[in-house]
Amino acid sequence: MRKLALMLSASALVLPAAGQEKPVGLKDAPGLDQVERNCSGCHGLDYIVMNSPFPNAAMWDAEVTKMIRAFGAPIGDDDAKAVGDYLKKNYGSP
Repeated sequence: MRKLALMLSASALVLPAAGQEKPVGLKDAPGLDQVERNCSGCHGLDYIVMNSPFPNAAMWDAEVTKMIRAFGAPIGDDDAKAVGDYLKKNYGSP
């Protein structure tokens, strides 16, 4: 009974904090659908905007490759290209 009371107390503290989170709004541009579909299955989309303040094209290419090869993200070649292009164009620096 004591464990149940502790679990309920803990959830009472966590749930209001989770409710205050605002959804991440990524830039509306070609490739956004592929990003939302492929990236949000494993991590929050806030990862994109928090990753680095000024990521360049090489960094985004490396990130997409890492997600596929190192973490096993099931992203096909066409979607990987669309995701990379979207990230470089909208969240990258020259």
